[in-house]
Amino acid sequence: MNKRKSLSGQTGRRQGFTLIVVILVLAFLLSVGVALLSVTGTGPRLADNVRMQEQALNAAEAGFDSAWHNLGFAFESGEFSNFDGLYLKDPTGIDLPDSENYFRKMTDLEMLSLLDQDGDGTADYPGVLFFKQTYLPVGGESAQLRYTVFLIDDEAAGGPLDHSDVLLVCIGTSGTGSRTTTSRLEVLIGVEGT
Repeated sequence: MNKRKSLSGQTGRRQGFTLIVVILVLAFLLSVGVALLSVTGTGPRLADNVRMQEQALNAAEAGFDSAWHNLGFAFESGEFSNFDGLYLKDPTGIDLPDSENYFRKMTDLEMLSLLDQDGDGTADYPGVLFFKQTYLPVGGESAQLRYTVFLIDDEAAGGPLDHSDVLLVCIGTSGTGSRTTTSRLEVLIGVEGT
């Protein structure tokens, strides 16, 4: 009788140990499953964010192309001989690194809001070449791509005046509202032979 009791006690302990192992394995598999669901759920959102960032960069590049073309034509036709008078000077301090309004201290969305303080969809200051200009890529159907372009005097903070070069700033946006993504290009351009 003692043998039987000890044999059934060992069987019970084995079953208890097996149950614990099964529970641990199930908990591990459950955590792996939850992690996989999380990863597969964020993948499409990440891909969408990357796509929107690429579109914003494309819009900024389209702004550069438009400004390059228009400025090139203006210089070729003799309308302009240098960049004097074409710079964005307002709002005050936009071109001064020590100012709180300095364009490099602001995010792109803050910069766009500052340029259109009354919110009417047009720039409030002269010197903005393009403001929220719609960009439609070839074969594209999205009207949510826009670019804004302005010129900054790169010597405004000090140094000798040189109106033969300028900093061309292009801000591209993709999306609307809380789903807006931006990209900024800053290119130093100059006039040859001046």
